[in-house]
Amino acid sequence: MGGRRSSYQTGHKPKFLVVIDGSAESTQAVAFAARRAARTGAIMMMLAIVEVEQTQEWLAVSEMMRQEGEDRANDQLELAATRARELVDVEAERVVRFGLKLEQILGLIEEDPDISLLVLAASSGPEGPGPLVTLMAGKAAGTFPIPVVIVPGALTDEDIEALA
Repeated sequence: MGGRRSSYQTGHKPKFLVVIDGSAESTQAVAFAARRAARTGAIMMMLAIVEVEQTQEWLAVSEMMRQEGEDRANDQLELAATRARELVDVEAERVVRFGLKLEQILGLIEEDPDISLLVLAASSGPEGPGPLVTLMAGKAAGTFPIPVVIVPGALTDEDIEALA
């Protein structure tokens, strides 16, 4: 999986990738990544993934669902970008992809050798850390091509500011 990362080579800048899904915990990941990017001179990259099924029988409906999903993803990215700007005046690259979450995350990391860190946040609720953190901590954990930072959902903005 993947070639060598080039994020710290001459002419490159590291990128911190944050998956934006509209969850409460993704705002914590944005806060951490934005502050960390500002402190280290890295680039913040936000990824929204639209999971839609495409069937031939319902192609028109599928295309409409895809467009609605893309619109929703762009709205979520705009909210996250606004939060990053308000916290530390960081502008983020924005990417919308279509497909399964893990495949799209890995695909983007494979395509962009400057991505050096994946930032996720875990829910502090009784339902568990959230599906993305569970997925990353499961099968993918030992073979993931870059480090994964998991921000505890119980951290306050002040805690995140002190740690990032």
